Amino acid sequence: MRLTVEDIVGVLGIVPTPATPDAGRWDTKNSVNLDETEKMIKLVTAAGVDILMANGTFGEGATLTREEHLDFTKCIIETNGKSRPFFAGVTTMNTRDTIARGRELIELGADGLFVGRPMWLSVDQKDIVRYYRDIAEALPGVPLVVYDNPIAFKAKISPEAYKALAEIPEVVAAKHVGGPTLEPDMIAVGDKMRILPLAPEWYPVAIKHPELARACWTGGIACAPSPIVANSRAILAGDWERAKEITAKLKWAEAPMFPGGDLARFMDYSIQIGHLRFKAAGLIDPGPSRPPYLEVPQEYVAGAVECGERWAQLEREFQAQQ
Repeated sequence: MRLTVEDIVGVLGIVPTPATPDAGRWDTKNSVNLDETEKMIKLVTAAGVDILMANGTFGEGATLTREEHLDFTKCIIETNGKSRPFFAGVTTMNTRDTIARGRELIELGADGLFVGRPMWLSVDQKDIVRYYRDIAEALPGVPLVVYDNPIAFKAKISPEAYKALAEIPEVVAAKHVGGPTLEPDMIAVGDKMRILPLAPEWYPVAIKHPELARACWTGGIACAPSPIVANSRAILAGDWERAKEITAKLKWAEAPMFPGGDLARFMDYSIQIGHLRFKAAGLIDPGPSRPPYLEVPQEYVAGAVECGERWAQLEREFQAQQ
């Protein structure tokens, strides 16, 4: 059965791609740690994540070879075993490669695709809509989650473009970076697609629009799934006091990750920062980052490690409550 917007409820957990110890070398043949991948997927599914996604930015969709991407996706599919929907990441430098890669991932058994647009140049708003229409036409019936990150993709998707995207049946949701455009974009698409806030931003918009704000995304699911899932359960149950309390803790955990509180500075090193925080959180071994994204300013390291340690503290706290 094809997934629709009504199926996009709860936590969409975006997982990293665990790396082998030699992943930082250019001559590494296969840098994906499949054993750690299997462990990670078992861990987050057991914790109650509702939907899986992979291979966005910190998931290193840009640093994996085609063979690594396919192996990683296959491992997730086999480990997940259709226990919950899985959107495989598929962002390339052009429409035709994205369609070809997407077709391969769906044939492997992915339930849908997590799709960003080409990054070399900024894409015109009309071309953004055309891009997703082309993918939907090439892969009819395949559910698509739009990846909307104005820093990574050099432009914000406009409300008008969102309205047009919401008319494409295959487009079921969009990963949103939040901020002042979150609520207007959510209102623009209504119940035709799911605008996904970051987990710490879910509660404020859900209390105002509970019928629209039915899901969130998180990049911290492999750091601390328990508090994130607990927050989801509280929001979906309308337990606003509990959700407010947990949300404050999620914001506290993520705060050190952004150097000087600046999202743009974070995005320049999000892969490297991700590896540091996953390692410090301690649930998985992320391994090293892959070339060419290897260096990170020393002043960013402490914040990344503190973020991971805060997530670890929250995971212990919420595990003790179970």
